[in-house]
Amino acid sequence: MITTIDTSHHSHFSFDLWLTLIKSHPEFKAKRVELFSTFFNLNLPLDEVANAVKYYDDLCNTINEVSGGNIDTFEIYLMILGSLKIDIKTISKKSLQEFYDRSEALFLEYKPMVIFENLHQFFEEIKNQGKTINVLSNTGFIKGSTMRKFLSAEKLDQYIDFQIYSDETNCSKPNLKIFQEVKNKMSRDLPLDQTLHIGDNEVADYKGAKDFGFDAILLKHTF
Repeated sequence: MITTIDTSHHSHFSFDLWLTLIKSHPEFKAKRVELFSTFFNLNLPLDEVANAVKYYDDLCNTINEVSGGNIDTFEIYLMILGSLKIDIKTISKKSLQEFYDRSEALFLEYKPMVIFENLHQFFEEIKNQGKTINVLSNTGFIKGSTMRKFLSAEKLDQYIDFQIYSDETNCSKPNLKIFQEVKNKMSRDLPLDQTLHIGDNEVADYKGAKDFGFDAILLKHTF
């Protein structure tokens, strides 16, 4: 459990989000596929749409990790629609934004589940030691602006000194530039090994942080 992490040897703590602190609501992805299908008038079996959504979600996540860049959410939508034989030239940016707004509302209705019930207490213990916290997350379908709304609604943002998302920096973990963003935003000039990055991805989180010079923990949950 996350509370077994020894916080005494570091002064700053950087956390990945997905499958580190939170996981998807069990109904959200299916609801999003239904919304995607109805919004774009896809006359296709939901299973076919779901497979395309998952394929391009996984593919773009992998591309971002390998390239260190960030594929825009709207570009992912267009890839999915193109693969489903939709003429993407007929899709306007306005409609893409409207779909995103609706999917964001759905996301906040079927909000992610905080993996650890004592997360607020854990964060509070860190802050009570006079130490600092950030969130560092790669994004895909869910933008950083939406994650900020979620963390605010969960009253977790009160413990977080700053948040960094790949769609806002146009680079993704394990790109060293995004770990440099963490260093740049710290209120104190700490030695690199005084920052502990905690995440579930061996390449993006653990190796990325270590290559930059941060200390790191690879966290693996059993659900």
